[in-house]
Amino acid sequence: MSAPDKINEFYVGYLPKAPKYIGRFTIKTTLALLLLTALVAAAFVRGQNSFYPSVFEFLQPRSFTGVISMQPVPILLAMRPGKSGEAAHLSRYYLVAEGKHGAQEALQDWEGKPVTLHGKLIYRDNQTMLELVSGSLKPWAAPQAHAFMPADSMPEFALGTFTLEGEIVDSKCYLGVMNPGNLKTHRACAVRCLSGGIPPIFVVRDQNGNAIHLLLVSPDGRTVNNEVLHMVAEPLVISGQVFQQGDLLLLKADPKTYRPR
Repeated sequence: MSAPDKINEFYVGYLPKAPKYIGRFTIKTTLALLLLTALVAAAFVRGQNSFYPSVFEFLQPRSFTGVISMQPVPILLAMRPGKSGEAAHLSRYYLVAEGKHGAQEALQDWEGKPVTLHGKLIYRDNQTMLELVSGSLKPWAAPQAHAFMPADSMPEFALGTFTLEGEIVDSKCYLGVMNPGNLKTHRACAVRCLSGGIPPIFVVRDQNGNAIHLLLVSPDGRTVNNEVLHMVAEPLVISGQVFQQGDLLLLKADPKTYRPR
């Protein structure tokens, strides 16, 4: 078809078939737009950050046994394979209640006592937590219960004074209940969780980008939930003493000294 013929083609929508040139042009343009849309969508998906591999076993409560420690936050000390009675062979599970609530009230009379309970496992990296199933907590009277060290005798080692950069998160959502469970998109939820007693964690990145998790407490070991609410999900610098208690790291610092990065 000559150029003048192409220019003179005319199509009205009620006609059963478009002229040859207009029809070919429409098909080619449509296919090109579909291909471009697919390529843009693929590039957009590829450019998104993937979700971090964290887990919340919401519908899979398990049975656990161990000793309750309430300091500085509720923790279940559970025996790992190894020599009985040695702190290095104890796993530590943060304990929280269902919803946006800590487990302090439910466990206040269980300090240092061997227990059996049902919990929903939450974990990320080397951090583990249990959401306590309501009504499942019972005394543990098995013969092996005596093998545990008393909760108040867990050794705490000072690692030194450090100045660290990172972000405050609520441990429950960050470890697996929500994904992502950090940054400003999660701030409102994190504030509610910390207000309800969920332990605050300071997440620091090492030079290789690996996360280091430190439980935030005051210099005398108290919880600091209400004092850090306005600083959640903000890049911060915190200077304080770091302590190790088994596989748990604690950062002891006065929240008044926290500063923006």
